[in-house]
Amino acid sequence: MAATPLAPTARAVRTVAFVEGVRTPFGKAGDKGIYADTRADDLVVKVIRELLRRHPELPPERVDDVAIAATTQTGDQGLTIGRTAALLAGLPRSVPGYAIDRMCAGAMTAVTTVAGGIGFGAYDIAIAGGVEHMGHHPMGEGVDPNPRIVADRLVDPSALVMGQTAENLHDRFPAITKRRADEYAAASQERYADAVKAGKIGPELVPVATRSELGWGLATEDEPPRPGTTVETLANLKTPFRPHGRVTAGNAAGLNDGATGAILADEDTAHELGLPVAMRMVGYSFAGVDPEVMGVGPVPATEKLLKRTGLTIDDIGLFEINEAFAVQVLAFLDHFGIEQTDPRVNPWGGAIACGHPLASSGVRLMTQLSRQFAEHPEVRYGITTMCIGLGMGGTVIWENPSYDSSQGSDT
Repeated sequence: MAATPLAPTARAVRTVAFVEGVRTPFGKAGDKGIYADTRADDLVVKVIRELLRRHPELPPERVDDVAIAATTQTGDQGLTIGRTAALLAGLPRSVPGYAIDRMCAGAMTAVTTVAGGIGFGAYDIAIAGGVEHMGHHPMGEGVDPNPRIVADRLVDPSALVMGQTAENLHDRFPAITKRRADEYAAASQERYADAVKAGKIGPELVPVATRSELGWGLATEDEPPRPGTTVETLANLKTPFRPHGRVTAGNAAGLNDGATGAILADEDTAHELGLPVAMRMVGYSFAGVDPEVMGVGPVPATEKLLKRTGLTIDDIGLFEINEAFAVQVLAFLDHFGIEQTDPRVNPWGGAIACGHPLASSGVRLMTQLSRQFAEHPEVRYGITTMCIGLGMGGTVIWENPSYDSSQGSDT
């Protein structure tokens, strides 16, 4: 008589901890950028090695998977970059890896994907991150959109040009003027510069040896920032996506190169190994919007997640919003009734200042939020959110393990 198979046992969802995130300095894309002669996969290798160097308490063989995102998965960003970077970084060959793509939210999706594995019990520890070398791989390189997407008007043709989608967003929300976008951009540059001077930005950076026709160098700081930027200097910049438009190189993120990475772990496993817990994941959500106004994506993604978690926007004490374009951040803030000068929003500046190497940026947001949590025990919850090309948004809510209710705030 055959044995009766046992019924599957329900398992509790485990708590996902963000241990630590690091990143390379971000460079300007192009022949004169700091990473012009540096391979994209080598940027990822630097990040993985730095995570392991900072955490000798983590046996490399305990890493269960390596998820690395890239928007353009070819050349030095191809060949299943999570696996190849893991091998190049010296992880044991028993550690698998894979590549992932959700355009600008690639690293965010790498984190949420491995978090799902940790919560389910498939992993105990994983590394997640992203890379984009826009100097080697310009946005849209090698892309062959199905003709029906545009010819049959499945989406508006402007949906394929991110700067045009930002102009469309200005059209949809006329209260978001070019002046407001420029004011926000100048403030981002100022906040970033202040954070660097105060030593808040820097400890998470991994120095990278660089090579050029001038010889060897060492990248130790972000290349894109424009300190001293004023609203007046921004007012006269060209509007490349529309004559007399509102989107300029000054109120949008540039074209950049860089990589990010983070260690995620089951919280009990982190305690077992002595790994720090910088944040706990509360939940995540992705949502779709009209592709031609992709910048509004963070709004429904956040609304969806707040509903799922039972939280409200008033429960959020810190916001890290990716600054692909100033108008996109302002659309989010206006929707939720948050002032654009609110000190809870991107307190250390954002991508308009430091850069946005597409698929890597999600982990930069998380890394900054985790470091801000350590400074603000009165804050319990924080958000990382970003718009995504082709009409999407992604949001992750995190809990501060240092939260102290006696500090006088319930957020």
